[in-house]
Amino acid sequence: MMNRSNKSFSLQSLLLLQLLNFCIFIIGEAVPPYIPIENISINCGSFSDSIAWDGRLWSGESNSKFPVINSQNKLSVFLNASTGHVPYITGRLSYSEFSYIIPLTSGQKFIRLHFHVNSYPEFNLSKAFFSVKAGPFTLLRNFSALLHAQGEETLVKEFCVSIQDGQNLNITFTPSSAITDAYAFINGIEIVSMPANLFYRPANDAGVSFLGQSNLYSFGNDTALEMFYRLSVGGMSIPPTEDTGMYRAWSDDFEYITSASYFTVNNSINLTFSAIPSFSAPESIYRTARVMGPNRTFNEHSNLTWQFPVDSDFDYFVRLHFCEMHDVVAEPGDRVFVIFIANLTAESQADVIAWSGGSRIPKYRDYVVAIKNKGNQKKQNLSIKLHPALGRYIDAILNGVEIFKLSKGGDLSGPNPDPMPNLLEPMKPPIEQSGKKWKIIVAVVGLISTFAAASLLFFLILRIRSSKFANKSSRALPSDICRHFSLREIKAATNNFDENFIIGRGGFGNVYKGFINAGSIPVAIKRLNPGSQQGVLEFRTEIEMLSQLRHQNLVSLMGYCKDNNEMILVYDYMVHGTLRDHLYNTNNPPLQWEKRLKMCIAAAQGLHYLHRGPKDTIIHRDVKTTNILLSEKWVAKVSDFGLSKMNDLSNTHISTAVKGSFGYLDPEYFRLQQLTEKSDVYSFGVVLCEVLCARAPIDRAMDHLQISLAEWAQHCYNNGTLDQIMDPYLQGKINLPSLLKFGEVAMSCLATEGIKRPAMSEVVCGLELALQLQESGINGNDENHVNDSTVIDYHVLFTSGSGSLNVGR
Repeated sequence: MMNRSNKSFSLQSLLLLQLLNFCIFIIGEAVPPYIPIENISINCGSFSDSIAWDGRLWSGESNSKFPVINSQNKLSVFLNASTGHVPYITGRLSYSEFSYIIPLTSGQKFIRLHFHVNSYPEFNLSKAFFSVKAGPFTLLRNFSALLHAQGEETLVKEFCVSIQDGQNLNITFTPSSAITDAYAFINGIEIVSMPANLFYRPANDAGVSFLGQSNLYSFGNDTALEMFYRLSVGGMSIPPTEDTGMYRAWSDDFEYITSASYFTVNNSINLTFSAIPSFSAPESIYRTARVMGPNRTFNEHSNLTWQFPVDSDFDYFVRLHFCEMHDVVAEPGDRVFVIFIANLTAESQADVIAWSGGSRIPKYRDYVVAIKNKGNQKKQNLSIKLHPALGRYIDAILNGVEIFKLSKGGDLSGPNPDPMPNLLEPMKPPIEQSGKKWKIIVAVVGLISTFAAASLLFFLILRIRSSKFANKSSRALPSDICRHFSLREIKAATNNFDENFIIGRGGFGNVYKGFINAGSIPVAIKRLNPGSQQGVLEFRTEIEMLSQLRHQNLVSLMGYCKDNNEMILVYDYMVHGTLRDHLYNTNNPPLQWEKRLKMCIAAAQGLHYLHRGPKDTIIHRDVKTTNILLSEKWVAKVSDFGLSKMNDLSNTHISTAVKGSFGYLDPEYFRLQQLTEKSDVYSFGVVLCEVLCARAPIDRAMDHLQISLAEWAQHCYNNGTLDQIMDPYLQGKINLPSLLKFGEVAMSCLATEGIKRPAMSEVVCGLELALQLQESGINGNDENHVNDSTVIDYHVLFTSGSGSLNVGR
């Protein structure tokens, strides 16, 4: 808190800074490109005005310009942070709803909310879940600044809204009702006017290109926007004070570029703003760019590529900034390229010179794209790809990117990100109320426990009668390799099974991302659905199997929980999800062929370990791409052993009811109901086809012959056209010998009779050879690679014996 003399000194300093800035403009014969009508900055929780490090004045709350209304007659509290700078030194915190009332003129405004992710006295930061509304728009819902900051100390959320005539803007903060002791907080609020129709479309405007749709997309004053990304492509970050008067922050793009590229800079050019307003972006945006570089040997897969994680199930407004900075590119047709956004064609003949009217003339292009919700994913990647087309210079260029989420029915709220290690403080389970409610809970739990005990007794009787393995399974699990977690620990790790922590759903139940050991270790937590009957068997099978198995290519079981009728399994967390997540129906970038081969080899090694078994043969029985997970270092690991069966070496097969996943099921196993390890080999053959072709094992939208991937791949292999159904991304990137060996391995796995299929040890050797053939010829001539015109005679180049692979090196 400042005293009166300090405040007077600060105001004098501010006037001097403003005068200095004015003199600089006069000397430089320049004026600010845009002067906002409103430029409001509120230093929440401060009683006096303060000057930030950049010279901006932040108004305190002691004056009545921006009154605050507290609900339930409960005043919010002001607390000081131990570190930081204005506006992050002070904050307003409240366990009940509060609103700022801000008088504004009509027009379109930026709203920026500033949060300091700080532990405040008597306020648990992990309980800060709240919603924010600005007038009729919901900006945030069940929002956690802690989770969104992802380890950063401060966080800024920026929005755009339109204010109608004669309105005050009420910004309301409401703690979440779903969390005990939840509270809301805010450290700083900015409101800055923007030029009319900077992003919004005027009433007579037809709209912008809506990618993948036949109609245009127009959004007006009934739409709110949330800024997701604002990037200086190829340049350095630009602070708000160096913007064009609207105090926008521009970040660099180094975190998002995923392809090889060159950045180019030309600070000596004079820009001409004849195609767009000069306030559209800082001039430095148009003096730096990324290009593909001096290499001229581009093929059809060469792209400049960026990947941007965004919330699923929203429409996004994308603005791309361009400027041809060099004299060599001066005429239409000199540099022409294709633009893909979210894998949809935005421009088939992008030509910056033709758009802008000449070199050194900035220009932007606007698009809208829908990011549909696929597989209940919180986030998906919105990709931007530039691909060179025919022109004098075979290249592409981009200077800047802005991406905004568009509201749905006035709602912009999206999910919280998954937590990072050490972010969440240890959480206690909710405190139960006493009295009648507690008695009811005890009674219900007693009934459930009785039913569970009877069910467990029945289950054990069946197990004893049906399998001698029951004697082994009744032994206590070794605590050094399979830890028992208490339900309290599990609830703390998942924020009491918060839906925002869900990373997967299946027949067994939900899978949560959580953190154990005081938040230091990320884990995947699989919770059995209470109503699942099959899950009880799978739960015990998984523990029995994985407590005895340890291999670098098997997902490790860290422990389990069986408290209060809960059945929960805790695994190592696999950062990159499932193999299928990176093959098709995804916004993830496609995998290189060498990477795919290494993943296949690793998964095959995991299955080989199971089949040879530390004691007995273990048959997985549910091999598929969603049960192959990828670690932080992209190591493939086999998971999900709920359907697995153990077979001692004296038996040639197990007679059992058919279990597995449609599309991967061994037809011999289905016909005879006799399970062998060769059933896993067949399923793995389907996996290999998915890896090569990047399509689902069953696709009913295809022609009759093509519905089953296994049958279609075998048909194409026999006709010498396997290359024609492989992933288009791989065209021209696979050495022909590598493809031939891979195809041979996959087809041998799919043999109709199990006896003719190779053992997993042979599969590993065959795939390793395919990798060696790829790596040894990776720098070879183009004729050694598979392309669109390749016709393959497999039977001349490779032959296989009955039931084994020709893996000769």
